Amino acid sequence: MIALTAVTEMNERQLEIFCHCEKFFFDHEKPALVNKYAHYFTEGYDAFGISEEEMKLLRDEVLSKWEPSVQELAELGRHFFATGKYEFGSLAIMLLKKHRPRFDREVYESVKRFTEESLANWAHADLISTKITPVFLELEIANMEDFAEWRSSPSKWSRRVSAVTMLWQRGKLPPAELLDFMRPLMSDPERVVHQGVGWFLRELWRLFPTEVEEFLLEHKDSAPRLIIQYATEKMSKDKKRRFRKTTARERSQDRQGKKSFGDKRNLKNRGKPQNRQGFKSRRRSSDDAGMPFRIRHTEESDE
Repeated sequence: MIALTAVTEMNERQLEIFCHCEKFFFDHEKPALVNKYAHYFTEGYDAFGISEEEMKLLRDEVLSKWEPSVQELAELGRHFFATGKYEFGSLAIMLLKKHRPRFDREVYESVKRFTEESLANWAHADLISTKITPVFLELEIANMEDFAEWRSSPSKWSRRVSAVTMLWQRGKLPPAELLDFMRPLMSDPERVVHQGVGWFLRELWRLFPTEVEEFLLEHKDSAPRLIIQYATEKMSKDKKRRFRKTTARERSQDRQGKKSFGDKRNLKNRGKPQNRQGFKSRRRSSDDAGMPFRIRHTEESDE
């Protein structure tokens, strides 16, 4: 058997399944369908152009003919995703979804591995985040500490998955804990991570507006604007204005306002003794005896 798109070594059974799927894809490819959807993927779209109905047909063929275990499917997913072909990645997710109640730690480790090594687009990242990784939390196969490691992955897609997975935790964990989880991602350099974090914050805001708004105010001048834009998308125009980044001019005006307020207080207090001893010391000073009182007081204050 020759697998034209394979880039990883497989055992005989894995290769048999892989070649069956590859042949199906080549037999049903539609370049026109690829062109139709390519513009949704700015990072690139390497696909065969297979319809959703055809994908479901192939999924059912694999499950009925080979009856693979969930562990086999998770390992096969690594080989599928490594091809870089969109439909191979989609098929890996579709096959795993059918076995969600039987997930275990081995499956978790396989998903984490192929997400970090081979995931390459937002669609697969969000499918994994909403259909696969929440199951590990629900079945207590993995916990928050496990997913905290995903935040520092070299893969921007793994980091996005870590954020979007937390959508499942809304209402299950205190908002403060979820916001603390997001904190390291607020300075992530990648746009796709900004989108995932902003999406999560927008949905958390629906349940806990006060806590999320305080968090956004804390980060509005330092976080990437795309995070703020996504997070505030459903807010009113007036409320959105609270989360605009403070401009250099506004910071300057704020500093000048504080200085002006201090100057007014100084002018108001000029000529008034701060305490009895200070007043007596000024009256007895021989060095400034001929100097007007207001000027003397200003000079003493400056010192």
